[in-house]
Amino acid sequence: MEQRPFGPVPREIAVIGQGTWYIDDAHRPTAVAALRRGLDLGMTHIDTAEMYGDAEIVVGEAIAGRRDEVFLVSKVLPGNASRAGTIAACEQSLARLRTDRLDCYLLHWPGPHPLEDTFAALERLREQGKILSWGVSNFDVPDLEAAWKAGGEGRIACNQVLYHLQERAIEHAVQPWCETHGVAVVAYSPFGHDGFPGPRAPGGRILEEIAADHGATARQVALRFLVRRRSTFAIPKASSPEHATDNAGAGTLSLTDADLARLDAAFPLGPRPRRLPML
Repeated sequence: MEQRPFGPVPREIAVIGQGTWYIDDAHRPTAVAALRRGLDLGMTHIDTAEMYGDAEIVVGEAIAGRRDEVFLVSKVLPGNASRAGTIAACEQSLARLRTDRLDCYLLHWPGPHPLEDTFAALERLREQGKILSWGVSNFDVPDLEAAWKAGGEGRIACNQVLYHLQERAIEHAVQPWCETHGVAVVAYSPFGHDGFPGPRAPGGRILEEIAADHGATARQVALRFLVRRRSTFAIPKASSPEHATDNAGAGTLSLTDADLARLDAAFPLGPRPRRLPML
C-alpha cells in the first residue's frame, strides 16, 4: 500500500483508507471482518464520526489489539463543537472506540460555534494527548481561509470533502488551496452515493477498458484517478472482506498519462458550483 505525507502530520499515511459511514447497517461480524481485512492489506487509515450511529463501536471492535497499526480519525458534530462540547464529544468517541487517543479529530462541517472556540478545544485535546492532530471536513475556500486565520499556520492536518468521478468540484479551488497550504485532502464517498457508473454507461465503459488493460477493476481505476495528486487520499467503505480486498488493490495500481486523460475526458470537471457540494 502506497503511503504519503498527510499535511503537517509527522508520519506517512496509506493513500487508500477505510470509510465507515453506514457501516453499522451491515451485519456486524461481516463489517468487523471487512475492516480487519483492510488493515491486513495496509488500509490503516480508518475514518469514522460521532454522527455515524454505531460505526465507532464497530471500529472499536475491529481495531481491538491492533490500535498501534491504525491512523484513527473521528469527527465532532458542528452543534457539539463549543469549547466544552468538543472535549465532551471527543471523550465519548474515545469511549466508543475503546482507545485513549485519536490520530486526527475533525470538525464535521462549519457550524454555529466560533472556530476560535472549537480550535482552542482541539488544541487542549492535543496538549493532553487525546488527539495527535486535527482538521476539518466539508470546508470550502472561504471556510478554509477563516480556519487558517483562527487556528494558526500549520495546524490544519486535512480537509475531508466529497470527491468522486462525477463530482469533481474540489478541483476548482479547494484542492489547490489545500496543496498551497500543506493541508491533506481526503475524498469521502469516492464511488458516489449509489451512483457508480455501470459498464453500459459511456464513462463506465472507459473504466472497464482501462481496468482490463491493467488487470484491475473499474473501482480500483476510479480510486486511483482520485488520488493521482500527492495531496489526496481516499476512504472508500467496504461492506465485506472481498470488497475491502478490491479497494486495497488501488493502493498499488499505476495509471498512465493516457489513462488519466481518457478518464478526465469521460468525467469532465464541469463548472465551479456556488457552494461546495456535500452529503
